Amino acid sequence: MFEAAISQHEERLQKALAMGGVEKLQERAQQGVLNARERINHLVDAHSFHEMGLFATSIRPEMRERSPADGKVAGFGKIQGREVAVVSNDFTVMGASSSSVNSAKIGHVKRIATQRGLPMVFLGESTGARMPDVMGAAAIGAGDRPTQYRRMRETPWVSAVLGHCYGSSSWYAALADFVVMRKGAITAVSSVRLTSRAINEAVDPEALGGWKLHTEVTGMVDLAVDTDEQALEAVQQFLSYLPSHHNEAPPVHAVTAGSGEDAERILGVLPQSRTQVYDVRKILSLIYDKDSVFELKPRFGRSVVTALARLNGRSVGIVASNPIYKGGAIDPQSCEKVVSFLVLCDSFNIPLVFMADQPGFLIGVEGERQGAIGRVMNWMNALSLVTVPKISVVMRKSYGQAVLNMGGGGNSDEVIHWLTAEVNFMDPRSAVSIVHGVEPQEEPERYAQLLEEMSRGTTAYDAAAAYTAHAVIHPAQTRAHLIRSLEVHQMRLSGGVGEHLMRTWPTSY
Repeated sequence: MFEAAISQHEERLQKALAMGGVEKLQERAQQGVLNARERINHLVDAHSFHEMGLFATSIRPEMRERSPADGKVAGFGKIQGREVAVVSNDFTVMGASSSSVNSAKIGHVKRIATQRGLPMVFLGESTGARMPDVMGAAAIGAGDRPTQYRRMRETPWVSAVLGHCYGSSSWYAALADFVVMRKGAITAVSSVRLTSRAINEAVDPEALGGWKLHTEVTGMVDLAVDTDEQALEAVQQFLSYLPSHHNEAPPVHAVTAGSGEDAERILGVLPQSRTQVYDVRKILSLIYDKDSVFELKPRFGRSVVTALARLNGRSVGIVASNPIYKGGAIDPQSCEKVVSFLVLCDSFNIPLVFMADQPGFLIGVEGERQGAIGRVMNWMNALSLVTVPKISVVMRKSYGQAVLNMGGGGNSDEVIHWLTAEVNFMDPRSAVSIVHGVEPQEEPERYAQLLEEMSRGTTAYDAAAAYTAHAVIHPAQTRAHLIRSLEVHQMRLSGGVGEHLMRTWPTSY
């Protein structure tokens, strides 16, 4: 009795799953690029994908047979057993262009993710708005979606830029808490073709919206990788540090074998001279759980490292000076990067550890043109709104206003100084020249005398005596001390959940 209906259903099912057809799918495979469904299969646990809108098509009758799933695959899956919401753009169907139907699919999945506490993952690749559907005043002005692009950070949002991304794909990347981009992909407001017409000159796609632009100049992209598979694995890794929603604490993982065993090597990495540079990432690897340091925006604002990591199996956020770049001096890009990171960690209940070895802010005309004053104060404003635990570690030196930005001066719950630490308003050598006008090559004896005066009262023990440092430790004790400190500062009264005072802070600015 139902044989005809069942046969027709099976036929429709196979047609929907065929996406843009064998030829287009084979072309992608030859390019080494996954299709929309392969991306989902690589991202989520096997057999866990629960699809919404498989039989959706274009609203235009003449396009229904050519628009399986209307170019966007949406639904829910599990990553390491945890539920997530996923939208994967199918470029083989009408360039994954946005329409009223597939926008409704995305809105539905987003709404469920927010209501049920699920991370939202966007796998981006699209040509932008679908034309001619959006042409005309009635079309472009239709709808009532005042909250379509609102971020209240109820759940983490992640975006993978995996091809040419224009329109909504680029918007969702800008709104995401974490963006990973495959090299060779492009994301911009409008396509290369449209941009070229608008400015009447040829446009290089990489210059318009390539990975170097977005990892080094705009800072919108957190990580660039070589393949789709690496991008999807980065999404999995990022989400492993975060809770599913803002009202729960981050997950706890088993401690990796060998963690902390090489802590004594820290002094072998840290130079004695305050002016000699080193890569702080080598020190971080000796303190935090082995292989757990996951750096965000490594090519942007490079004098400061921002990274998620685990300490005794628990998620922490690290803000660390990196003297190998600009001597660790903080520039406007670093400020922007840190503020973004503070908002992320506070929104999702991740304690923060500041590790300072900085000579202050990088001053100069270019920095002022980039809004250095406002960037510095944005950092301080964000820091004052952080409600998760904050621990500050001064490793070697910390000077000037940046002492406060890196958690000193009452801006952390606990301040720890390594026995190597020095804290001052500025480098004593500069102070001698500025205050007294004495240069070492001109008056060496007087310079040495004044330098000694300017260097008094700056040691870790001086800070401890004034109780501006709560502890002075050997660097090898850092891991154990931080673990104990974070046990003390757990947010017990709120079940590990902060107040989220920055939940509406812009993700891109």
